[in-house]
Amino acid sequence: MKHSLFYRVVSITLAFVLSVFMASATYAQEEKINNIVLVHGAFADGSSWSEVTARLQAMGYHVTAVQNPLTSLQDDVAATMRVIQRQHGDVLLVGHSWAGAVISQAGNDPAVKGLVYLSALIPNSGESVSDLLQRLNAPMEGLKPDQDGLIWLDDPKIFHHVMANDVPEAKSRLLSAAQQPIAAQAFSGKVQQAAWKTKPSWYLLTENDNALKPSLQETLAHDIGATLLRIPSSHMSMISHPDAVAAFIDNAARHLK
Repeated sequence: MKHSLFYRVVSITLAFVLSVFMASATYAQEEKINNIVLVHGAFADGSSWSEVTARLQAMGYHVTAVQNPLTSLQDDVAATMRVIQRQHGDVLLVGHSWAGAVISQAGNDPAVKGLVYLSALIPNSGESVSDLLQRLNAPMEGLKPDQDGLIWLDDPKIFHHVMANDVPEAKSRLLSAAQQPIAAQAFSGKVQQAAWKTKPSWYLLTENDNALKPSLQETLAHDIGATLLRIPSSHMSMISHPDAVAAFIDNAARHLK
């Protein structure tokens, strides 16, 4: 009888410990940042993230690349929000270049727990990209809209110099052929509430960048209090340094866990 009672107590205890362990494991899984949403900038599309996407998927993340229409800040934010709303669980939101403005607004969604900026423009609340560049005394030069109000960067030589100077020219020509123009009016769209004010942020500074000066990137990263990493890359770091970019995003996700 005593042995029977002993084994019964042990069984109940083991069942209790196992249930606690399983509940903890389930909670940990729910808390894990598993969803990475990647947002491209001007003169690019979602395919520019392909190499980074493959690496993050190999790490076990659920990755989605937004396809921005590049017609206005409002339209790009809407496109990003639609993707965020399709995720199951918390999200780490990543924006490159122009998309820094996009994720600064879209990042207010409660599912977004952190923001990663790659050589990105980061307006303040109530500020547009044009306002930001004026404040930084860094006006856009050589980018004039066509008769339809679109700004292009489709000259292969100029694209290579400005965007991808450390990418093989053959690859750069492919990127140039697929580049997407951005509407000039997009730069006048204002961020209503900058999400970086309330959420942790990371900034990847590209030291060999001919599109956005490294000194301006440093100022932006400092102003938002972002965790900063420098790499010797052109503006298109996701193309020329996909390992470093994927590792940087993974590091941010792990800190958010």
